[in-house]
Amino acid sequence: MTKPLALTLAVFLGAAAVHASADWPQWQGPGRNGISPETGLLAEWPSGGPRQIWTAGSLGRGYGSMAIVGDRVFLQGANATTSVVIALNRDDGKQVWIKAIGPAETRQRMDMGAGPRGTPTVDGDRLYVLTENGDLACLKTDGSPVWQLNILKEFHGTQLPWLVSESPLVDGPHLVVTPGGSKAGMVKLDKMTGKTVWVSKDLSDAAGYASVIAADVQGVRTYMTLTANAGVGVRASDGKLMFRYTKASNDVANVATPVYADNKVFFASAYDTGGGLVDLTVQDGEVKAKEVYFTRNMKNHHGGMVLVDGYLYGFNDSILTCIEFATGKMMWRDRSVGKGSVTYADGRLYIQSENNVVGLVEATPSGYSEKGRFQIPDKGRMSWAHPAISDGRLYVRNQDTLLVYDIKAPAK
Repeated sequence: MTKPLALTLAVFLGAAAVHASADWPQWQGPGRNGISPETGLLAEWPSGGPRQIWTAGSLGRGYGSMAIVGDRVFLQGANATTSVVIALNRDDGKQVWIKAIGPAETRQRMDMGAGPRGTPTVDGDRLYVLTENGDLACLKTDGSPVWQLNILKEFHGTQLPWLVSESPLVDGPHLVVTPGGSKAGMVKLDKMTGKTVWVSKDLSDAAGYASVIAADVQGVRTYMTLTANAGVGVRASDGKLMFRYTKASNDVANVATPVYADNKVFFASAYDTGGGLVDLTVQDGEVKAKEVYFTRNMKNHHGGMVLVDGYLYGFNDSILTCIEFATGKMMWRDRSVGKGSVTYADGRLYIQSENNVVGLVEATPSGYSEKGRFQIPDKGRMSWAHPAISDGRLYVRNQDTLLVYDIKAPAK
């Protein structure tokens, strides 16, 4: 190998390694928990917010977040007739490719808007997307198709009032989604072919709007989510329903992704409901659930919650709240930037208000401490997409526009 070629390859591999350590490959980031492992970020924002790097427009309708891997940013959108997935160049936001996945679902309840709600999942050289109309597709990250099916048609699921909203879970060689309905509350597929591995026949709940998480509970691999009726735990090996927790569920819309830590899981929903911490133990190869506490201080709608150093942060309706995870004790509450979504990195909460304000708040149980805020353009609907953090950049989506900001602290 010549020296110039070797040098070029080393630089390329070095850049790829740097990106990989800071990738945001799926819904709620690398751990599917809303937490970025990055450090060296700004502790405080200047007036008007951090420096904007680039903006990408004409992305289509939708509320989904972003997956950021290598030199690409992946997200979904919809035009008048078609639901699509789009790849952007990470450096400048220019479109690399766009692929149609299926027909756009134009129905909308209470004028809450159409378009995809989910976030793409990147796994190696493959990309998995689920549209608002139930079309589940596997593509190569260069946009070439691999396989596709519709989970509502394949498993006799039912479209939801506010449309299909989950983001697919990749777990090892498998892909997990929740079509909902009789004998198909959750399904596991071979991620390479789309073939069915199992259907959770004893979970017949209609689907909720939440996304599945995976955890090893005392050695038992478990899938957990909020259905339309309950927080549930399904055995990963065979799809057996092992527990149901109904107290944190409402009969309107269950949306928030569960939060798991130390053999405990927290489920929460809004509509005057609340959240509950459930202790999980294994008996005879099955996970059993027992409530630790229930609180009305975390009626989390769809902005999600993050667990940092034993404390849970999220919006209780429209008020940003911190509670002690183990006990439910409320540490503080503040109206902050207004009801929104929460992401965490480097000691701080990144909050995107549904009313077009982005804020930075210290993640501390001692009290509310804001470190900056700025306004984003109003696109005519609520800004519900969750922010993402990758490689010292903050990604903020609002409908058809993606804005990217430099949040890396200056080198000392």
